[in-house]
Amino acid sequence: MMHPTARLDTLCRAVNVGHVGPSSMHRDPNGVPFLMGKNVGFGVINHHNIERVTEAFHRSQPKSVIRGGDVLVVRIGKSGQAAKVPESLGEANCSGLVIIKEPKGVTADFLVYFLNSPIGRGHSLLQARGATRLTLNTRSIAAARIPVPPLPEQKRIVGILDEAFASIGTAKANAERNLQNARALFESQLQAVITQGGPGWVQKTLGDVCSIARGGSPRPIQKFLTTAHDGINWIKIGDATASGKYIHETEDKIIPEGAKRSRIVHDGDFLLSNSMSFGRPYIMRTTGCVHDGWLVLSNYASHLDQDYLYLVLGSQGVFQQFDRLAAGSTVRNLNIELASRVEIPVPPLEQQRNVARRLETMSGETERLAFLYERKLGALETLKRSLLHQAFTGQL
Repeated sequence: MMHPTARLDTLCRAVNVGHVGPSSMHRDPNGVPFLMGKNVGFGVINHHNIERVTEAFHRSQPKSVIRGGDVLVVRIGKSGQAAKVPESLGEANCSGLVIIKEPKGVTADFLVYFLNSPIGRGHSLLQARGATRLTLNTRSIAAARIPVPPLPEQKRIVGILDEAFASIGTAKANAERNLQNARALFESQLQAVITQGGPGWVQKTLGDVCSIARGGSPRPIQKFLTTAHDGINWIKIGDATASGKYIHETEDKIIPEGAKRSRIVHDGDFLLSNSMSFGRPYIMRTTGCVHDGWLVLSNYASHLDQDYLYLVLGSQGVFQQFDRLAAGSTVRNLNIELASRVEIPVPPLEQQRNVARRLETMSGETERLAFLYERKLGALETLKRSLLHQAFTGQL
């Protein structure tokens, strides 16, 4: 049954809190909790990274004081995401949020579910403003129209959603744990296989067994981009899928003059990202140019099987070496000298091929399980959205 609706500003008071972050002198590990957008999850307050401020700073910001029962809505980033302040938090302060206070005729729990629903978020985001990032304010929140069933009906709907979301949360936690376990099992098998040792196995550095170079970036890059058919592939991290082993094609191309200021890579070369997906290996299945966010590994064929090298570079043991070596840098990234010092096990080539075949079989099974668990997680998110849609269209 459809229920009458009302503008949110007729049911409660919304306070827009700008970004008034405390300086270091105002922080106090034993002080008043200070919440920001990062602390507001989907219907929950994330407690693990709450900052705290001095009592004096708290008193100097009366507009942004929050108390148990208030509803917080994220202004920037996860715009529109809402959660209720628990009574256990006590009095606190906040920044970068919209505070909804004094609800009348609507419960805070019902309001949170509405704001997180496809209907509530869709309305809020359509009303939001911002050239690069959507920014909510009191006007965009106030203009939202919310169904207002009688209070007993609100409590019934909230009870159904609470129970359903608790079950979904348990199912998600189990799926995520199974996903982690599947990947951890493969990683443990990988480590066991590549560290088993045997006749002819030796430890060598990457610098001993391949050539390592850094990409080059013609600047400004916009000057060298082209849509011409004969342009040269310009390889970016976006051209590599998160779970992909190979880079087959690129979205952008550059002119030959740009290639002179970059570095050419060839089919079979390895790329290592020194930022974003830090240390993640990819194998080239095309030619092109790489910017200075990549390291290029080549001329390895006399020492290393391609599939074996890919597995070793992707192992936790090698990543930990990358991470440890890069930690001493002013900016955490890889360079030729650091990557050259990373040690890997190098068995005879035929043994490398045997190891790679065994591990590729294990990897395929792991990826199959990962696909199933990720699909289940996606289905659970779809179920959440469907339940919220039903709740606010009179179908629950």
